[in-house]
Amino acid sequence: MMAEPMVKIRSVRKRFGPLEVLKGISLDVLAGGVVCVVGPSGSGKSTLLRCVNRLETLDSGRIWVDGDLIGYREQDEKLHMLRPAELSRQRQDIGMVFQRFHLFPHRTALENVMEGPVTVKRASKAEARQRAAELLERVGLADRAHHYPAQLSGGQQQRVAIARSLAMSPKLMLFDEPTSALDPELVQEVLAVMRDLAGSGMTMMVVTHEMGFAREVGDHLVFIDGGVIVEQGHPREVLADPRHERFRTFLGQVR
Repeated sequence: MMAEPMVKIRSVRKRFGPLEVLKGISLDVLAGGVVCVVGPSGSGKSTLLRCVNRLETLDSGRIWVDGDLIGYREQDEKLHMLRPAELSRQRQDIGMVFQRFHLFPHRTALENVMEGPVTVKRASKAEARQRAAELLERVGLADRAHHYPAQLSGGQQQRVAIARSLAMSPKLMLFDEPTSALDPELVQEVLAVMRDLAGSGMTMMVVTHEMGFAREVGDHLVFIDGGVIVEQGHPREVLADPRHERFRTFLGQVR
Protein backbone atom coordinates (compact mmCIF):
# COMPACT_ATOMS: atom_id res chain seq x y z
CA MET A 1 0.00 0.00 0.00
CA MET A 2 1.52 3.32 -1.10
CA ALA A 3 1.96 6.11 1.44
CA GLU A 4 -0.04 9.29 1.06
CA PRO A 5 1.90 12.07 -0.71
CA MET A 6 3.33 14.84 1.46
CA VAL A 7 1.74 17.33 -0.95
CA LYS A 8 -1.46 16.57 -2.85
CA ILE A 9 -2.65 19.16 -5.37
CA ARG A 10 -5.98 18.55 -7.06
CA SER A 11 -7.61 20.51 -9.90
CA VAL A 12 -6.21 23.85 -8.76
CA ARG A 13 -7.36 26.90 -10.67
CA LYS A 14 -6.30 30.49 -10.08
CA ARG A 15 -7.36 33.61 -11.94
CA PHE A 16 -6.11 37.18 -11.75
CA GLY A 17 -8.88 39.26 -13.29
CA PRO A 18 -9.52 37.98 -16.82
CA LEU A 19 -6.28 35.95 -16.88
CA GLU A 20 -6.52 32.33 -15.73
CA VAL A 21 -3.00 31.53 -14.54
CA LEU A 22 -3.57 27.97 -13.31
CA LYS A 23 -5.98 25.78 -15.26
CA GLY A 24 -6.70 22.69 -13.24
CA ILE A 25 -3.26 21.63 -11.95
CA SER A 26 -3.00 18.24 -10.21
CA LEU A 27 0.29 17.01 -8.77
CA ASP A 28 1.68 14.80 -6.00
CA VAL A 29 4.92 15.31 -4.06
CA LEU A 30 6.12 12.29 -2.12
CA ALA A 31 7.65 12.66 1.34
CA GLY A 32 11.38 13.21 0.95
CA GLY A 33 10.96 13.92 -2.77
CA VAL A 34 12.31 16.85 -4.76
CA VAL A 35 9.94 18.13 -7.43
CA CYS A 36 11.42 20.68 -9.83
CA VAL A 37 8.94 22.93 -11.63
CA VAL A 38 10.15 24.57 -14.83
CA GLY A 39 8.56 26.65 -17.55
CA PRO A 40 8.62 30.04 -19.27
CA SER A 41 7.98 33.32 -17.49
CA GLY A 42 4.28 33.79 -16.75
CA SER A 43 3.45 30.10 -17.03
CA GLY A 44 2.08 29.85 -13.47
CA LYS A 45 5.04 28.22 -11.69
CA SER A 46 5.42 30.75 -8.89
CA THR A 47 1.66 31.10 -8.50
CA LEU A 48 1.43 27.35 -7.93
CA LEU A 49 4.01 27.54 -5.15
CA ARG A 50 2.25 30.51 -3.57
CA CYS A 51 -1.02 28.56 -3.60
CA VAL A 52 0.64 25.67 -1.73
CA ASN A 53 1.66 28.11 1.01
CA ARG A 54 -1.71 29.89 0.84
CA LEU A 55 -0.12 33.18 -0.15
CA GLU A 56 -2.70 33.07 -2.93
CA THR A 57 -6.27 31.86 -2.51
CA LEU A 58 -7.60 29.24 -4.91
CA ASP A 59 -10.52 29.82 -7.21
CA SER A 60 -11.18 26.09 -7.17
CA GLY A 61 -9.44 22.85 -6.29
CA ARG A 62 -7.76 21.72 -3.10
CA ILE A 63 -4.26 21.32 -1.69
CA TRP A 64 -3.23 19.06 1.19
CA VAL A 65 0.14 19.12 2.97
CA ASP A 66 0.83 16.11 5.19
CA GLY A 67 -2.88 15.35 5.21
CA ASP A 68 -3.99 18.85 6.20
CA LEU A 69 -6.29 20.71 3.83
CA ILE A 70 -4.54 24.04 3.30
CA GLY A 71 -6.55 27.18 4.00
CA TYR A 72 -9.80 25.43 4.90
CA ARG A 73 -11.43 23.02 7.29
CA GLU A 74 -14.16 20.69 6.13
CA GLN A 75 -17.28 20.45 8.26
CA ASP A 76 -20.64 18.95 7.34
CA GLU A 77 -19.35 18.46 3.77
CA LYS A 78 -18.74 22.19 3.48
CA LEU A 79 -15.47 24.14 3.31
CA HIS A 80 -14.88 26.88 5.85
CA MET A 81 -11.96 29.27 5.41
CA LEU A 82 -9.45 29.13 8.24
CA ARG A 83 -9.05 32.07 10.55
CA PRO A 84 -5.70 33.93 10.27
CA ALA A 85 -4.32 32.31 13.44
CA GLU A 86 -5.20 28.82 12.15
CA LEU A 87 -3.63 29.58 8.77
CA SER A 88 -0.51 30.87 10.49
CA ARG A 89 -0.17 27.55 12.30
CA GLN A 90 -0.41 25.69 9.00
CA ARG A 91 2.25 27.88 7.44
CA GLN A 92 4.69 27.02 10.21
CA ASP A 93 5.06 23.60 8.56
CA ILE A 94 5.87 25.09 5.15
CA GLY A 95 9.10 26.98 4.61
CA MET A 96 9.43 29.27 1.61
CA VAL A 97 12.49 30.85 0.03
CA PHE A 98 11.86 33.62 -2.49
CA GLN A 99 13.91 35.15 -5.30
CA ARG A 100 14.61 38.12 -3.05
CA PHE A 101 15.91 37.46 0.40
CA HIS A 102 13.59 39.64 2.51
CA LEU A 103 15.95 39.70 5.48
CA PHE A 104 15.50 42.26 8.24
CA PRO A 105 18.23 44.79 7.42
CA HIS A 106 18.60 45.94 11.04
CA ARG A 107 19.17 42.43 12.38
CA THR A 108 22.27 40.25 12.09
CA ALA A 109 22.24 36.91 10.28
CA LEU A 110 21.87 35.16 13.64
CA GLU A 111 19.00 37.41 14.70
CA ASN A 112 17.22 36.93 11.37
CA VAL A 113 17.30 33.16 11.84
CA MET A 114 16.18 33.44 15.49
CA GLU A 115 13.20 35.68 14.71
CA GLY A 116 10.64 33.07 13.67
CA PRO A 117 11.11 30.59 16.52
CA VAL A 118 11.08 33.39 19.10
CA THR A 119 8.10 35.39 17.83
CA VAL A 120 5.97 32.61 16.32
CA LYS A 121 6.85 29.47 18.27
CA ARG A 122 7.65 31.29 21.54
CA ALA A 123 11.00 29.55 21.84
CA SER A 124 13.39 30.92 24.44
CA LYS A 125 16.09 33.21 23.09
CA ALA A 126 18.80 30.86 24.32
CA GLU A 127 17.22 27.90 22.54
CA ALA A 128 16.62 29.90 19.37
CA ARG A 129 20.17 31.28 19.41
CA GLN A 130 21.68 27.81 19.66
CA ARG A 131 19.47 26.47 16.84
CA ALA A 132 20.24 29.50 14.65
CA ALA A 133 23.98 29.05 15.17
CA GLU A 134 23.68 25.37 14.18
CA LEU A 135 21.74 26.25 11.04
CA LEU A 136 24.17 28.99 10.00
CA GLU A 137 26.96 26.46 10.36
CA ARG A 138 24.98 24.04 8.22
CA VAL A 139 24.69 26.57 5.40
CA GLY A 140 28.36 27.50 5.71
CA LEU A 141 27.93 30.87 7.41
CA ALA A 142 29.04 30.29 10.99
CA ASP A 143 31.64 33.03 10.57
CA ARG A 144 29.01 35.51 9.35
CA ALA A 145 26.56 35.11 12.24
CA HIS A 146 27.02 38.67 13.50
CA HIS A 147 27.09 40.35 10.09
CA TYR A 148 24.17 42.44 8.87
CA PRO A 149 22.57 41.71 5.46
CA ALA A 150 24.29 44.73 3.87
CA GLN A 151 27.63 43.14 4.82
CA LEU A 152 26.78 39.86 3.03
CA SER A 153 26.87 38.87 -0.63
CA GLY A 154 23.65 37.91 -2.38
CA GLY A 155 24.51 34.24 -2.11
CA GLN A 156 25.20 34.58 1.59
CA GLN A 157 21.93 36.43 2.14
CA GLN A 158 20.03 33.68 0.35
CA ARG A 159 21.70 31.04 2.52
CA VAL A 160 20.62 33.01 5.61
CA ALA A 161 17.09 33.03 4.18
CA ILE A 162 17.23 29.23 3.82
CA ALA A 163 18.48 28.87 7.41
CA ARG A 164 15.68 31.16 8.57
CA SER A 165 13.07 28.88 6.95
CA LEU A 166 14.70 25.77 8.38
CA ALA A 167 14.59 27.28 11.88
CA MET A 168 10.83 26.67 11.90
CA SER A 169 11.42 22.91 11.37
CA PRO A 170 9.16 22.72 8.30
CA LYS A 171 7.82 19.51 6.78
CA LEU A 172 8.04 21.04 3.30
CA MET A 173 10.36 23.60 1.69
CA LEU A 174 9.27 25.72 -1.26
CA PHE A 175 11.91 27.46 -3.37
CA ASP A 176 10.77 30.11 -5.84
CA GLU A 177 13.70 30.57 -8.26
CA PRO A 178 16.12 31.04 -5.34
CA THR A 179 19.14 31.70 -7.59
CA SER A 180 17.60 33.97 -10.24
CA ALA A 181 18.57 37.21 -8.47
CA LEU A 182 22.17 36.11 -7.89
CA ASP A 183 25.32 36.81 -9.86
CA PRO A 184 26.38 33.62 -11.72
CA GLU A 185 29.40 33.00 -9.49
CA LEU A 186 27.16 32.91 -6.39
CA VAL A 187 24.60 30.44 -7.71
CA GLN A 188 26.53 27.28 -6.88
CA GLU A 189 26.89 28.06 -3.18
CA VAL A 190 23.10 28.25 -2.83
CA LEU A 191 22.52 25.13 -4.92
CA ALA A 192 25.04 23.26 -2.74
CA VAL A 193 22.92 24.00 0.35
CA MET A 194 19.81 22.81 -1.51
CA ARG A 195 21.60 19.60 -2.53
CA ASP A 196 22.46 19.00 1.11
CA LEU A 197 18.83 19.52 2.11
CA ALA A 198 17.62 17.10 -0.54
CA GLY A 199 20.19 14.55 0.62
CA SER A 200 18.91 14.83 4.18
CA GLY A 201 15.38 13.86 3.08
CA MET A 202 13.68 17.26 3.10
CA THR A 203 10.57 17.35 0.92
CA MET A 204 11.06 20.15 -1.61
CA MET A 205 9.22 21.90 -4.43
CA VAL A 206 11.65 23.99 -6.47
CA VAL A 207 10.74 26.46 -9.19
CA THR A 208 14.00 26.78 -11.08
CA HIS A 209 15.72 27.45 -14.37
CA GLU A 210 18.77 25.44 -13.29
CA MET A 211 18.38 22.33 -15.44
CA GLY A 212 21.60 20.81 -14.13
CA PHE A 213 20.26 20.96 -10.59
CA ALA A 214 16.93 19.45 -11.70
CA ARG A 215 18.72 16.61 -13.49
CA GLU A 216 21.09 15.89 -10.61
CA VAL A 217 18.89 16.37 -7.55
CA GLY A 218 15.26 16.19 -8.66
CA ASP A 219 13.09 13.08 -8.35
CA HIS A 220 10.37 14.49 -10.59
CA LEU A 221 10.30 17.31 -13.12
CA VAL A 222 7.17 19.21 -14.15
CA PHE A 223 7.04 21.49 -17.19
CA ILE A 224 4.23 24.04 -16.94
CA ASP A 225 3.17 26.27 -19.80
CA GLY A 226 0.05 28.39 -20.05
CA GLY A 227 -1.19 27.24 -16.66
CA VAL A 228 -1.21 23.51 -17.45
CA ILE A 229 1.26 20.66 -16.97
CA VAL A 230 2.53 19.90 -20.46
CA GLU A 231 5.09 17.22 -19.57
CA GLN A 232 6.38 15.51 -16.44
CA GLY A 233 8.50 12.58 -15.38
CA HIS A 234 11.91 11.70 -14.02
CA PRO A 235 14.22 14.66 -14.76
CA ARG A 236 16.93 12.67 -16.53
CA GLU A 237 14.41 10.95 -18.76
CA VAL A 238 12.31 13.95 -19.77
CA LEU A 239 15.33 16.23 -20.21
CA ALA A 240 17.10 13.65 -22.39
CA ASP A 241 14.05 12.84 -24.52
CA PRO A 242 11.28 15.46 -24.26
CA ARG A 243 8.08 14.32 -25.96
CA HIS A 244 6.34 17.65 -26.54
CA GLU A 245 7.56 20.22 -29.05
CA ARG A 246 6.82 23.08 -26.66
CA PHE A 247 9.11 21.54 -24.05
CA ARG A 248 11.84 20.94 -26.64
CA THR A 249 11.65 24.59 -27.67
CA PHE A 250 11.85 25.73 -24.05
CA LEU A 251 14.88 23.56 -23.35
CA GLY A 252 16.61 24.92 -26.42
CA GLN A 253 16.24 28.41 -24.99
CA VAL A 254 17.49 27.69 -21.45
CA ARG A 255 20.36 25.32 -22.17
